[in-house]
Amino acid sequence: MDQTSGDAGAGEISEIQVLLNYLPGTIRPHIDRGILDSLVEIVVDLHRPVQLRFPGDYVLLPHHVTQADLEFIVQRVGLFRSDNRTGIEGTLHRISAIRNRYQDLVGVTMRVGRHLPGAADPLRPTLARGESLLILGPPGSGKTTLLRDLTRIASTDLRRRVVVVDTSNEIGGDGNVPHPAIGTARRIQVPDRADQHRLLLEAVQNHTPEVVVIDEIGTKAEAESVASIAERGVQLIATAHGHRLLNLVKNAELNLLIGGVHTVTHGEATMAVAGIVGVRSAERANVLERIKDPTFNVVVELVPDAERTMRLYETAEAVDELLEGNDPTPIYLLSTRITVEALQATFADSSAINVRRFRRQVDWYAELFDDLTTSEGEPENQ
Repeated sequence: MDQTSGDAGAGEISEIQVLLNYLPGTIRPHIDRGILDSLVEIVVDLHRPVQLRFPGDYVLLPHHVTQADLEFIVQRVGLFRSDNRTGIEGTLHRISAIRNRYQDLVGVTMRVGRHLPGAADPLRPTLARGESLLILGPPGSGKTTLLRDLTRIASTDLRRRVVVVDTSNEIGGDGNVPHPAIGTARRIQVPDRADQHRLLLEAVQNHTPEVVVIDEIGTKAEAESVASIAERGVQLIATAHGHRLLNLVKNAELNLLIGGVHTVTHGEATMAVAGIVGVRSAERANVLERIKDPTFNVVVELVPDAERTMRLYETAEAVDELLEGNDPTPIYLLSTRITVEALQATFADSSAINVRRFRRQVDWYAELFDDLTTSEGEPENQ
C-alpha cells in the first residue's frame, strides 16, 4: 500500500469526519478541525461537558450533553453488541456505551481508529525472521494501530498467509469486508468474546495460516490457545494490556505467554551446595523460575512518549532477569517517528555518526545502513 504522507493524512481526516457525523449538530461546531490529527477519543456523558481526549491531555467543550444528544448518537449507531461496543462500517472507529444500573445509556466513548502506513516499519526485520511478537502497552498507547500495520506488512509485503481473529472488529473495522489497512489478510470476526479462545484454534485448523494476529489477549483460556498455536509452528502477532513486561510476569492468567512462572523450593542440602547459609537461606528457600520456552520470542513495550518509542526484549532472557530481581536490558530501542528520509540524510555523511552505536542498539538502522552502503563498500567504524 504505497501512499504519500499527504494522501494518508487526507484519508485519515476523511475517516474522522465520518465519526464526527455521528455527533449531533449541538456538538460538532465546537470541535476545531485543526486538532483532529491528534484526537484519540470523544467522550459524551449525560449532563457533563463533552471531552476531547489527546495523548496525555484532554479538552472540555462548552456544551453539556443532553438526553437528545445521546438519542441522536444511538439512532445513528443502531444496536450495540453484547460487549457494549459497535463500529462504523468501512472505518476503524469504535463506539462504546456506558449504561446505568437499569441498562439505560448514559454515555458513549468514541475511539478514533487510525491506519498509519509505515508505523510498524521498525519491526519489519523481526517480523521477517518469523519471530512471534507480543506488544504490551496501556489502553490508548497505539497497540492496535501498530498491530494493523504489522498485519499489512506480513500479508502484503512478506506475502504470508495471515488470519486475523478480530476481537471487537477493531483491527479490520466493522462490516463484512475488512478495511484495506490489513492488506490481504483474512479476518475472522468474534461474535462473543467468550468464544475467542475457540476461534483461535479454529483459525489454524480450518484456514492453514502461516501467521495468526490477535488483539487483546486477556484470559487464561486465550493464553492456552495461543500457546497451542505456537507449538504448531504458526507465527503469532498479538497485544496485551500492561505497562511493562514485569506486569505480565506477575499476571497469573497470562504469564504462560512468556513461559509461565512457578515457585521452586530449595532444600537445605541444595542451598548448602550453592553456598546459601544462615539468614540468606530463608530468603532463597522459595525461588521463582520460568517453566518453559515463551510462546512469544520478542516482547515490544510501547512507551507513551512523543517519539513513540518501543523497547524490544528477547523474552526468555528478559523474563529470567526479572525473576532474578534485575532490570532487563532491551535488545533494541526503536522509534516510529524516525523516517527513512531522516536516516538517509544522516547516513549520507558517515563521519557524522557512530556506526557501532547504531549497529548495537537498533537493527532497523543497521539494516538500512547496510542497504545504503552495499554498493559503496563498508565505511570505517568510528
